[in-house]
Amino acid sequence: MTTDDSTDAVLDGLVRSAFQIMGVLTRVGAAHDLSLTQLRVLGILRDRRPRMTDLAAFLGLDKSTMSGLIDRAERRGLLARDRNPDDKRAVDVFLTPAGLELTQRLDGEIRDALAPATGRLDPRQRRQLAQLLEPVVTPPLPATRRTPAQR
Repeated sequence: MTTDDSTDAVLDGLVRSAFQIMGVLTRVGAAHDLSLTQLRVLGILRDRRPRMTDLAAFLGLDKSTMSGLIDRAERRGLLARDRNPDDKRAVDVFLTPAGLELTQRLDGEIRDALAPATGRLDPRQRRQLAQLLEPVVTPPLPATRRTPAQR
């Protein structure tokens, strides 16, 4: 498959924006003693209650790594686990009230940190960018588990 200049420009823009956004997320997370992966978990859980196995698959983590991550967040009072109401063998993960409050605070801090970049666009441009990004990010890229050599 060959690429044209517009494809290269889009890919370059996506990668550069990802680096900028990951930098913001890393700084905001670190201010709250959260890794980028922990921040991702909170972001995912803000509006859903996934099964542990689905969350691990989405993040590309193995079961033991996911369990350790959730254990640490539970000890901090941010997350909880409970049996899935439809399948008693499955375990769901969800935010506690403290986790929800932190997630809302983090959202505000991330918005503030990204405001200089998003503020360069007028409202019409922001809507247009959101519309253009939607087919790129939905559905998300498939998560793949890391092989032992990649860890």
